[in-house]
Amino acid sequence: MKFLDLAKVYIRSGTGGAGAASFRREKFIEYGGPDGGDGGRGGDVLVEAVEGLNTLIDFRYQQHFFAKNGRPGAGQGKTGASGDDIVLRVPVGTEVLDEDEETVLADLTEVGQRVVIAQGGNGGFGNLRFKSSTNRAPRRANPGQPGVERTLWLRLKLIADAGLLGLPNAGKSTFLSVVSNARPKIADYPFTTLHPNLGVAGVDGREFVIADIPGLIEGASEGRGIGDRFLGHVERCEVLLHLVDGTSEDVAADWRTVIAELEAYGGALAEKPRVTVLNKADALDEDTLAGRHAALEAVAGKVMVMSGVARTGVDEVLRALLERIDAGREAPASGEPWRP
Repeated sequence: MKFLDLAKVYIRSGTGGAGAASFRREKFIEYGGPDGGDGGRGGDVLVEAVEGLNTLIDFRYQQHFFAKNGRPGAGQGKTGASGDDIVLRVPVGTEVLDEDEETVLADLTEVGQRVVIAQGGNGGFGNLRFKSSTNRAPRRANPGQPGVERTLWLRLKLIADAGLLGLPNAGKSTFLSVVSNARPKIADYPFTTLHPNLGVAGVDGREFVIADIPGLIEGASEGRGIGDRFLGHVERCEVLLHLVDGTSEDVAADWRTVIAELEAYGGALAEKPRVTVLNKADALDEDTLAGRHAALEAVAGKVMVMSGVARTGVDEVLRALLERIDAGREAPASGEPWRP
């Protein structure tokens, strides 16, 4: 299934049904009177997070979603039927944005979470509603209220415990394939990964989810490359795993490049806990490895050493990630919870 994390949709809730202007005309009843019923309510447009989806590709083929209109009222005080709702089923982690692509209307982070995005119009009153002691034969009936029509964006942010960051060819996909059953594409050229991948890693009898995104390059925040398009997928992670290619001539510069792009992206992404790892240790001799390890620690602080291909140091990295994931889950949430 093709991965798609951004989709534009057009929605419209149902218009309420018109009220009826009707009068009783029954045999053997000397005095009739108004008996027009109310119109039915228009259908709502809802968004629901469901299990089993990890892409918005369905919205590539259908962009228009219209709820049903309410039925008009009828005589004998009959209320019109309400219009059927329409539900947009999306993956867990989907944000619903207004047309400006900035205003967040809803953030669906749990299975079964459901939000009304556009309410249907109320049905109009029939003339029975207007009967009074001074107006015994009202001929007035209200039309139904119109529905809401709007353009929305759906943006998927994968929900994972840890996110992988690094320049192209830093070994992110190799690491994911080693620690999980995920099988991302692996090759010896940049931008092998074109869309995010998820894998479930395990260590010491415990499991957690890791997200791999395309590599970042210098100038990504200005539109170069493709990695910045997917940084949103690691926004929800408790910890970031920053892999640095140990075969690079200047590992410190590589580290600075990625950190600069995180800061340019904005938000709290640059402030998230990070585990920095010097990868591809198997390709270096001891002296070169020690020199590059020291150079990277001079700018990044504590740095772990690993080889995804040789699978050395992998368990230690997973334990470090798990420790920070546990710490993030135990920390109190900041700010007020979102309410629809």
